[in-house]
Amino acid sequence: MSGKPILGFIGVGVMGMGMCRNLAQKSGCTVLAADLNIENVRSLAPNGVIASSVQQIAETASIVFLSLPAIQHVEAVCTGADGLLAHAKALNTIVDMSTSDVERTRQLGRTLQQSGIGLIDAPVARSREAANNGTLLITVGATEAQFSTMKPYLECMGSDVLHCGPTGGGQVVKILNNMVLLNTVHTLAEAFAMAEKSGVSKDLLAHALGLGSAASFALKLTGANYLAKDVFPEKMFSTAYALKDLKLALELSNTVRLSNQITTLTARQLQRSIDAGFADNYYPVMYRVIAKGEDPT
Repeated sequence: MSGKPILGFIGVGVMGMGMCRNLAQKSGCTVLAADLNIENVRSLAPNGVIASSVQQIAETASIVFLSLPAIQHVEAVCTGADGLLAHAKALNTIVDMSTSDVERTRQLGRTLQQSGIGLIDAPVARSREAANNGTLLITVGATEAQFSTMKPYLECMGSDVLHCGPTGGGQVVKILNNMVLLNTVHTLAEAFAMAEKSGVSKDLLAHALGLGSAASFALKLTGANYLAKDVFPEKMFSTAYALKDLKLALELSNTVRLSNQITTLTARQLQRSIDAGFADNYYPVMYRVIAKGEDPT
């Protein structure tokens, strides 16, 4: 690939698989991928993705994208004993597309910069379908120069790529996006439970809300398709992951010294869902716990 960099991608799970596929198909670059589940990586071979290891990626790729569960995994992959920093040769930029802690992201950026490696935070929003279709929202924390360089690659994975300021800015916007979404779905779950107990069809409620001022993306995607149907599959955005993201929002509100009572209540409801055995189910499953009518306090 004359003139084109070699890219790395670490973490090809629920979201990362579609993202990596689109990057390989649209960038025109060689893409090396690694994941704890080697079968996930091998499934991308028809798309031109080459199975690799963290060490090989650090030695060969100049830009590495991460799609990992949480900041501790990002830190381990970047600065762990056998991580990217330990084997960096060609590597000059890491793009973290995970949803991660703001302050730890900024600290990791400072640590990597000491070795001449730039860190860009570029967490993604929207669904698994959007990841597969390349229509994610990507909020980016980077310098203007970094953003200009990375935008063409990010546009392989997202239809909306937004510069949100310096390192950590992308995480702030993503965390707040998820906070608003999760709090909205919490309210929708309560509304659907109240409708059912009042003798009103959940399908009817979904339709009616969609015609009024309560219409929203959350209602269209989650309310009509999942809450109204009482279907909450696994291998979607799980209750455990949702709670992780809300804890990030609560940490952020503590950092800026603002009260966040609504988010506190939603986090408590998600924890109750986990305690009820729904940790791996799609997070609107909180509806089932709410519908039991138990005291949420």
